[in-house]
Amino acid sequence: MDTIPRHLADTLAAALRTSRVINIVGPRQSGKTTLVRDLIPTSYFLDLDDESLLASLALDSYGLLDSLAKKVEADLPIAIDEVQRLPQITLALKRIVDRNRHPGQFILTGSSNIFSASKALDSLAGRVSTLTLRPLSAAEIMRAAPCRLLDMAADGVAPDLKRFPTPAKFQRADVIDVLVRGGFPEIRPLNDRDRIARYHSYINSIVERDIAPIAAIRRPDTLRRLINQLAHRTAEELNVSSLCAALGAHKGTVDTYIDALTRLGIVHRLGAWTASGARKEVRTPKLHFMDSGCATALRGEDAASFDLGADPIALGHVLESFVFCELEKSLPFLNRHWELYHWRFAPREIDIVAQAPGKTLALFEIKASTSVSADDFRHMDWFLKNGPGKSCKGSGFVIYLGDQLLSFGSNLLAVPLSIFWSFPHGQPS
Repeated sequence: MDTIPRHLADTLAAALRTSRVINIVGPRQSGKTTLVRDLIPTSYFLDLDDESLLASLALDSYGLLDSLAKKVEADLPIAIDEVQRLPQITLALKRIVDRNRHPGQFILTGSSNIFSASKALDSLAGRVSTLTLRPLSAAEIMRAAPCRLLDMAADGVAPDLKRFPTPAKFQRADVIDVLVRGGFPEIRPLNDRDRIARYHSYINSIVERDIAPIAAIRRPDTLRRLINQLAHRTAEELNVSSLCAALGAHKGTVDTYIDALTRLGIVHRLGAWTASGARKEVRTPKLHFMDSGCATALRGEDAASFDLGADPIALGHVLESFVFCELEKSLPFLNRHWELYHWRFAPREIDIVAQAPGKTLALFEIKASTSVSADDFRHMDWFLKNGPGKSCKGSGFVIYLGDQLLSFGSNLLAVPLSIFWSFPHGQPS
């Protein structure tokens, strides 16, 4: 199978020049092992899924790692895969990297962040750089550069549309194919039946292996049913009471399980944007499933499920989560620091609110249609001119399934979905 280049490779290479330990966190099968084993030169690759190796390191982490570190040639890092299986290894790493202070000594990968515990973080404070690897972005799948739409939004979008890359041509069927295949490198090439089966197997591996190091799961069947419920509720405001009723579970149990799934990168709780003094804005987070292929598989959907005439709301929710994930995956490669939110103050709602320093906003509405009209901008237009964003510098975007960049007034723009895979390599940032 062809190895797809990852945008994070350059960031990882830069981190190796400045940090003694690089910690790469991401969901199981998102490509962490391939990134480190096949795309980055290392001196040793230690896989803690090997039970014998895990047992040996558990007995004498410092002795074994110190011995390997002394054999390293050409200053290539030692890679330790699935490091979450041995969180106590951080104390051994501290002793080694404090003795030899040069950067790029260790690369760690794991489905959960072993440094989220304060004790582990304190042991390597100032010595570790943590990077997050998500499933493949659409830009990576299409071999394009990272999407810089938010960088462009920071400068305002009107009136010169020539600054934007030409959106790649696509058909509605192409979008559906990207949605149902998802971004897991080994799963997305499979046919519908095998792919859906693999995604169900993937969830089983999360429940049976990945959750245990970070949360005590007393009812694994409840956790499986919760994951299915979250897949069906992607792009909806999180209603824990409704989930408790559907699962027959206590609120504390559901909260604990959602926290664990968030740490594993399976779901994301998108906080509500608030302006100073806006007391009536809805504060409930919105829940996004972090891979559209996994979500649609758990919902029992394939490409045919989104044929013309199918439930448009179902496609709209999956598409909204997809757009959120594409924006979230682009954040590490942007020039400015952006944070993502949602906003609702009935009857008005903004699907995604991106905020950068300097009171800069980029608002997004997602529309599962090939047409767009001025009415699709009404909430964003009000928000920026008369609503809580009137004191900010802002732009509004409708992401839709058409093929043209269209201006609908000052800083309001309709953008084809393919913008996420249309930025060419080598374009100045």
